Amino acid sequence: MVFSSQLLISVVVFLAASFAASQTTEYKVLATSKTSTSQKEMNEAAEAGFQFGGVMGGETSFGGSEVVTIMHRTLSSEKGRFAYKLLATSKTSTMQKELQQAGDEGFEYKGQTVYKSTFGGKEVVTILELDRNIRSRPRYEYRLLATKKTSTMQKELQEAGSAGFEFVGVTVSDTAMGGSEVVSILRRIGK
Repeated sequence: MVFSSQLLISVVVFLAASFAASQTTEYKVLATSKTSTSQKEMNEAAEAGFQFGGVMGGETSFGGSEVVTIMHRTLSSEKGRFAYKLLATSKTSTMQKELQQAGDEGFEYKGQTVYKSTFGGKEVVTILELDRNIRSRPRYEYRLLATKKTSTMQKELQEAGSAGFEFVGVTVSDTAMGGSEVVSILRRIGK
Protein backbone atom coordinates (compact mmCIF):
# COMPACT_ATOMS: atom_id res chain seq x y z
CA MET A 1 0.00 0.00 0.00
CA VAL A 2 2.89 2.41 0.72
CA PHE A 3 4.31 1.72 -2.74
CA SER A 4 0.95 2.59 -4.37
CA SER A 5 0.70 5.86 -2.44
CA GLN A 6 4.21 6.88 -3.48
CA LEU A 7 3.48 6.00 -7.09
CA LEU A 8 0.24 7.95 -7.00
CA ILE A 9 2.00 10.98 -5.47
CA SER A 10 4.74 10.74 -8.14
CA VAL A 11 2.18 10.62 -10.94
CA VAL A 12 0.28 13.61 -9.49
CA VAL A 13 3.51 15.64 -9.14
CA PHE A 14 4.54 14.72 -12.71
CA LEU A 15 1.13 15.70 -14.12
CA ALA A 16 1.11 18.99 -12.17
CA ALA A 17 4.61 19.83 -13.45
CA SER A 18 3.60 18.93 -17.01
CA PHE A 19 0.48 21.11 -16.78
CA ALA A 20 2.49 24.03 -15.37
CA ALA A 21 5.05 23.70 -18.17
CA SER A 22 2.31 23.65 -20.81
CA GLN A 23 0.92 26.91 -19.42
CA THR A 24 4.25 28.77 -19.53
CA THR A 25 3.89 31.86 -21.68
CA GLU A 26 6.47 32.83 -24.28
CA TYR A 27 6.62 36.39 -25.62
CA LYS A 28 7.84 37.95 -28.85
CA VAL A 29 8.55 41.68 -29.18
CA LEU A 30 8.23 43.05 -32.70
CA ALA A 31 9.56 46.57 -33.31
CA THR A 32 9.81 48.21 -36.70
CA SER A 33 9.70 51.62 -38.31
CA LYS A 34 7.63 50.31 -41.25
CA THR A 35 4.00 49.36 -40.74
CA SER A 36 4.11 46.94 -43.71
CA THR A 37 6.98 45.11 -42.02
CA SER A 38 5.02 44.99 -38.77
CA GLN A 39 2.06 43.22 -40.42
CA LYS A 40 4.39 40.73 -42.11
CA GLU A 41 6.19 39.97 -38.82
CA MET A 42 2.90 39.60 -36.93
CA ASN A 43 1.63 37.04 -39.45
CA GLU A 44 4.95 35.14 -39.36
CA ALA A 45 4.70 35.01 -35.55
CA ALA A 46 1.05 33.86 -35.82
CA GLU A 47 2.14 30.98 -38.08
CA ALA A 48 4.42 29.91 -35.19
CA GLY A 49 1.48 29.98 -32.75
CA PHE A 50 1.78 33.51 -31.36
CA GLN A 51 -1.24 35.72 -30.75
CA PHE A 52 -1.51 39.51 -30.54
CA GLY A 53 -1.12 40.97 -27.05
CA GLY A 54 -0.74 44.73 -27.44
CA VAL A 55 0.63 47.56 -29.57
CA MET A 56 2.13 51.01 -28.99
CA GLY A 57 3.73 53.50 -31.33
CA GLY A 58 6.46 55.86 -30.19
CA GLU A 59 10.12 56.68 -29.85
CA THR A 60 12.36 53.82 -28.70
CA SER A 61 15.94 54.36 -27.48
CA PHE A 62 17.70 52.80 -30.42
CA GLY A 63 15.05 52.35 -33.09
CA GLY A 64 13.65 55.87 -33.30
CA SER A 65 9.95 56.06 -34.14
CA GLU A 66 8.64 52.49 -34.13
CA VAL A 67 5.51 50.41 -33.84
CA VAL A 68 6.14 47.96 -30.97
CA THR A 69 3.91 44.89 -30.88
CA ILE A 70 3.84 42.21 -28.18
CA MET A 71 2.83 38.68 -29.21
CA HIS A 72 2.44 35.68 -26.86
CA ARG A 73 1.95 31.90 -26.93
CA THR A 74 1.87 28.88 -24.66
CA LEU A 75 2.96 25.35 -25.50
CA SER A 76 -0.69 24.54 -26.21
CA SER A 77 -1.08 27.44 -28.70
CA GLU A 78 -2.18 26.36 -32.15
CA LYS A 79 0.13 27.29 -35.02
CA GLY A 80 -1.45 29.30 -37.84
CA ARG A 81 -4.74 29.85 -36.02
CA PHE A 82 -4.70 33.64 -36.32
CA ALA A 83 -4.11 36.10 -39.16
CA TYR A 84 -3.54 39.83 -38.78
CA LYS A 85 -4.15 43.04 -40.68
CA LEU A 86 -2.45 46.26 -39.71
CA LEU A 87 -4.16 49.38 -41.04
CA ALA A 88 -2.22 52.66 -41.00
CA THR A 89 -3.33 55.98 -42.43
CA SER A 90 -3.44 59.68 -41.67
CA LYS A 91 -6.84 60.03 -43.42
CA THR A 92 -9.85 59.00 -41.36
CA SER A 93 -11.94 58.33 -44.49
CA THR A 94 -9.33 55.82 -45.70
CA MET A 95 -9.26 54.13 -42.28
CA GLN A 96 -13.07 53.84 -42.25
CA LYS A 97 -13.07 52.19 -45.69
CA GLU A 98 -10.24 49.76 -44.81
CA LEU A 99 -11.82 48.90 -41.44
CA GLN A 100 -15.09 48.03 -43.15
CA GLN A 101 -13.39 45.89 -45.79
CA ALA A 102 -11.64 43.93 -43.02
CA GLY A 103 -14.88 43.70 -41.02
CA ASP A 104 -16.63 42.21 -44.05
CA GLU A 105 -13.95 39.48 -44.05
CA GLY A 106 -14.53 38.74 -40.34
CA PHE A 107 -11.50 40.57 -38.91
CA GLU A 108 -12.01 41.70 -35.32
CA TYR A 109 -10.57 44.91 -33.81
CA LYS A 110 -7.75 44.22 -31.33
CA GLY A 111 -5.93 47.53 -30.76
CA GLN A 112 -4.84 50.91 -32.02
CA THR A 113 -2.08 53.43 -31.50
CA VAL A 114 -0.55 56.51 -33.09
CA TYR A 115 2.69 56.17 -34.97
CA LYS A 116 4.97 58.76 -36.58
CA SER A 117 6.04 57.22 -39.87
CA THR A 118 9.07 58.27 -41.87
CA PHE A 119 7.06 59.50 -44.84
CA GLY A 120 3.44 59.73 -43.75
CA GLY A 121 3.63 61.93 -40.66
CA LYS A 122 1.47 60.80 -37.74
CA GLU A 123 -0.80 57.89 -38.55
CA VAL A 124 -3.48 56.00 -36.68
CA VAL A 125 -2.51 52.31 -36.65
CA THR A 126 -5.21 49.69 -36.09
CA ILE A 127 -4.62 45.96 -35.52
CA LEU A 128 -7.28 43.46 -36.61
CA GLU A 129 -7.33 39.71 -35.97
CA LEU A 130 -8.96 36.82 -37.82
CA ASP A 131 -9.50 33.55 -35.93
CA ARG A 132 -9.31 30.83 -38.59
CA ASN A 133 -10.92 28.29 -36.24
CA ILE A 134 -14.25 30.09 -36.31
CA ARG A 135 -16.16 28.58 -39.20
CA SER A 136 -19.16 30.87 -39.09
CA ARG A 137 -17.33 34.17 -38.75
CA PRO A 138 -19.30 37.20 -37.72
CA ARG A 139 -19.15 40.15 -40.07
CA TYR A 140 -18.33 43.33 -38.21
CA GLU A 141 -19.64 46.75 -39.10
CA TYR A 142 -17.15 49.42 -38.05
CA ARG A 143 -17.69 53.10 -37.47
CA LEU A 144 -14.81 55.53 -37.10
CA LEU A 145 -15.53 58.84 -35.39
CA ALA A 146 -13.03 61.71 -35.61
CA THR A 147 -13.43 65.19 -34.19
CA LYS A 148 -11.43 68.02 -32.64
CA LYS A 149 -13.96 68.60 -29.83
CA THR A 150 -14.52 66.11 -27.03
CA SER A 151 -18.08 67.45 -26.63
CA THR A 152 -18.76 66.51 -30.26
CA MET A 153 -17.24 63.06 -29.64
CA GLN A 154 -19.60 62.64 -26.67
CA LYS A 155 -22.61 63.35 -28.90
CA GLU A 156 -21.39 61.10 -31.73
CA LEU A 157 -20.62 58.23 -29.33
CA GLN A 158 -24.12 58.49 -27.84
CA GLU A 159 -25.68 58.36 -31.32
CA ALA A 160 -23.53 55.38 -32.33
CA GLY A 161 -24.37 53.60 -29.07
CA SER A 162 -28.07 54.13 -29.72
CA ALA A 163 -27.55 52.46 -33.12
CA GLY A 164 -26.03 49.38 -31.45
CA PHE A 165 -22.33 50.17 -31.88
CA GLU A 166 -19.89 49.12 -29.16
CA PHE A 167 -16.83 51.27 -28.37
CA VAL A 168 -13.53 49.41 -28.92
CA GLY A 169 -10.74 52.02 -28.94
CA VAL A 170 -9.61 55.65 -28.95
CA THR A 171 -6.50 57.65 -29.83
CA VAL A 172 -5.65 61.33 -30.03
CA SER A 173 -3.75 62.02 -33.21
CA ASP A 174 -2.75 64.60 -35.78
CA THR A 175 -4.51 63.51 -38.95
CA ALA A 176 -3.95 64.82 -42.47
CA MET A 177 -7.37 66.41 -42.78
CA GLY A 178 -8.35 67.49 -39.30
CA GLY A 179 -5.21 68.38 -37.40
CA SER A 180 -5.30 67.16 -33.81
CA GLU A 181 -8.33 64.87 -33.48
CA VAL A 182 -9.89 62.38 -31.10
CA VAL A 183 -10.35 59.19 -33.15
CA SER A 184 -12.75 56.55 -31.77
CA ILE A 185 -13.51 53.17 -33.32
CA LEU A 186 -16.78 51.35 -32.69
CA ARG A 187 -18.23 48.11 -34.02
CA ARG A 188 -21.36 46.00 -34.10
CA ILE A 189 -22.13 42.60 -35.52
CA GLY A 190 -23.13 43.14 -39.15
CA LYS A 191 -26.64 42.53 -40.31
